[in-house]
Amino acid sequence: MTSMYPPAVFLMGPTASGKTDLAIHLAETGRFELISVDSGMIYRGMDIGTAKPVAEELARAPHRLIDLIDPVDAYSAADFRRDAMQAMQEIHDNGRIPLLVGGTMLYFRILKQGLADMPEADEAVRAGILADALKAGWPSIHARLAEVDPVTAARLSPGDSQRLQRALEVWLVTGKPMSQWHAEQQPDSLPWNVLELALLPDDRAVLHQRIEHRFDLMLQAGFIEEVEALRARGDLSLDLPSMRSVGYRQIWEYLDGRTDREEMRYRGIVATRQLAKRQHTWLRGFSDAVHFLTTESPSIVRQKALQKIENHLKLIHGSG
Repeated sequence: MTSMYPPAVFLMGPTASGKTDLAIHLAETGRFELISVDSGMIYRGMDIGTAKPVAEELARAPHRLIDLIDPVDAYSAADFRRDAMQAMQEIHDNGRIPLLVGGTMLYFRILKQGLADMPEADEAVRAGILADALKAGWPSIHARLAEVDPVTAARLSPGDSQRLQRALEVWLVTGKPMSQWHAEQQPDSLPWNVLELALLPDDRAVLHQRIEHRFDLMLQAGFIEEVEALRARGDLSLDLPSMRSVGYRQIWEYLDGRTDREEMRYRGIVATRQLAKRQHTWLRGFSDAVHFLTTESPSIVRQKALQKIENHLKLIHGSG
């Protein structure tokens, strides 16, 4: 049976799982164009710490939706959905298949399901949460959220102040957890026939080793100097979503003299591992349709990915 919707591929996975390498290999077949699904790579000047593809990789396989905005600017999930859908259509019009690659699971979910009809902000409630956080710290807000909305809390870092504040606000204003709002929303279906692939290591210890090695490579490549340059601008702070990105916060605090280099390195690696754990949690609950690829040798993963894509195309085109 032929599908009325064109094909697209989601390539998801935790940080350091090998998504970019696989995506570039697939793009070099000439059948795909890449769209980044990464809330850090949207910022200009944040290259090393976000593991943004380097110039040579971008020359081989250009990525859309990177270097979109300045780190001082805001970019919402709704902005991403609009831009991604436009990019997908342009790629289809070019005769290729959009391949969306990244680790920002919220972006993938909102792209696929649409935006929940959430209650408007309540500034008084929001101010109260902020006051509590200033007294007791954002981890205490995370603990409060975990009591009333464990599903959302499991997906958020104790340092993710913006999303923690919003999630607790929704509960306090409505008495309904944010996860329930999302579950009850009417899906705004994506008019694409999507194949969902996810790189997920069998051995989490191997992923942890990759994370540690990559963080050290980032430091060697000038990650500290990158953050120094951002600080020197004078218009950025840890209150901004861009500077709360994993690694950037830890180096910022190191440059403030709040930690030494070894402690900064340790905290950066731990924060990255925690991010990978949250991404793993998202993936396991994301969709029954996800095809998981264990991170074996790159050549085997490529073969498996290509085979699943071929099967998907045959299915939607009504052949095979």
